[in-house]
Amino acid sequence: LKNRHVMLPYAEEDMHLKWLFQQDNDPKHTTQSPELNPIENLWGDTKKAVSEAKPRNVNELWNVVELWSGITVDRCHKFVDSMPHRCEAVRKNCGHTTKY
Repeated sequence: LKNRHVMLPYAEEDMHLKWLFQQDNDPKHTTQSPELNPIENLWGDTKKAVSEAKPRNVNELWNVVELWSGITVDRCHKFVDSMPHRCEAVRKNCGHTTKY
């Protein structure tokens, strides 16, 4: 629960929100299995955009995450079409993480 000391103070002090951090200790939250779901690429884009923008309040955060509305169908197709390559990379790497 080390994230509780980073996430909660930021949410409460910087964003003036009251949050409750919960963790159910499910092993899937801590394992290093390969993440093949193409949506993870889009989450990565959003995480990078938020990190770069450094929003100071909820409105600024919302403005950053609205970038989802600009995701094109072609970009989504690119990630979905990459699934055979993703699966093959995991197979070749004996089930361990890959560049995807």
